[in-house]
Amino acid sequence: QVQLVESGGGLVQAGGSLRLSCAASGRTFSSYAMAWFRQAPGKEREFVTAISWNDNIYYEDSVKGRFTISRDNAKNTVFLQMNTLKPEDTAVYYCAAGRHSGLLKTIATMPYGYWGQGTQVTVSS
Repeated sequence: QVQLVESGGGLVQAGGSLRLSCAASGRTFSSYAMAWFRQAPGKEREFVTAISWNDNIYYEDSVKGRFTISRDNAKNTVFLQMNTLKPEDTAVYYCAAGRHSGLLKTIATMPYGYWGQGTQVTVSS
């Protein structure tokens, strides 16, 4: 079992930055792929980025060059550094954990078995 708790959301002006954290319980954190998803009001949840157990990273096109995912296995934590935020980044951001193997691009579409409760990110224009 893995329990995930996100933090770091808030209100920021366009062009600003936020850093989200996701703390995980369990002794096998390092073996999981960790991902960030987001869901804007009235829209479906969408993939943002993920990092594999061996630190391979995949980004959704709209956040490339602005967002950075990283993990600290000693602290059982995954981070999402978000820079140059835009109003369209406004959403509830969710952390997720799952087992990944195969092609890196499948990390965006594979099933994730564990989810956090989400943290709100609001970007004002």
